[in-house]
Amino acid sequence: MTRQDSSTLSTRPDPSLAPGTTIEPGPARTARLRVSAPLCLLGFLAVYLIAVCTPFGQRAENALFGEGDAMQAWIYDWSGTAFQSSAMPPLNHTALPTLLVGIAVIAAITLARRCWWQGCAATGIVVATIASKELTRTILPRPDLVDAHVSLLDPSFPSGHAAVPIALALGAALVASPRVRPYVLAAGMLWLAVTAAAVQATYHHRPSDVLGSALLACACYSLAIRFLPPADAPDLTRHPRALPAVALTLSAAGALVAGARTDSLTQSLVFAAAAFLCAALFWFTTAQGPAPTARRTRPAPG
Repeated sequence: MTRQDSSTLSTRPDPSLAPGTTIEPGPARTARLRVSAPLCLLGFLAVYLIAVCTPFGQRAENALFGEGDAMQAWIYDWSGTAFQSSAMPPLNHTALPTLLVGIAVIAAITLARRCWWQGCAATGIVVATIASKELTRTILPRPDLVDAHVSLLDPSFPSGHAAVPIALALGAALVASPRVRPYVLAAGMLWLAVTAAAVQATYHHRPSDVLGSALLACACYSLAIRFLPPADAPDLTRHPRALPAVALTLSAAGALVAGARTDSLTQSLVFAAAAFLCAALFWFTTAQGPAPTARRTRPAPG
């Protein structure tokens, strides 16, 4: 077939279309990581099975809790554990107040912008994330496969403290205006990275705990936006060109500082890496847009 024949065939009208109907090509498709609810749930199950239900996983995570204590964490004074210290939300006793205030803020923005579908979806994400966290922690056992110390046997998967910032940030991203949404995502990612690193550095949670919470919340978000009407679903986030790099850099720095300990460089780096992975998962989940498609258009009569 010659080039001319190929061009002729490409412009031949589709017999399945009504007369006068044309096809406008959709935006060019680009390779983009798409995070779906089944993929997140599969990752959640894989993290649980590998980190909690295997001797290798239990030994690896138990080894991160060395001879030191929570006081060796750089963020200890802001963890609420120290005597008469102020806890950074949502650490320690501030978790529930932070959750309630966050839901109230989402409700207020929903009323102000009158974005009812997005507001319902945002509230559903927060409620579903916290409820699924409580349910999975109750029904998923933590078997003792390595004769660990009694202090390491309490079920902590997934993390409740890490679930609060990611659930609220995902909910806020849905109700925020398109102009503000990129900055809400950047702030939420930084908040998640610092919280996830802090709960590890203070020996409240393991890396698998914070990863499990992030995967649960992202699964709830991905499921919620699939049920939104097309007009209300979040489109591909438009942001300043430098914002992703700045947000990822700040999240990495926040994770390094909040996860740092004075007694172990290895623990500090592992805690920071797990926290940054949670933040990156959050960013890729919220920054993706709907798949582009071609649109059929019909000229106006006359």
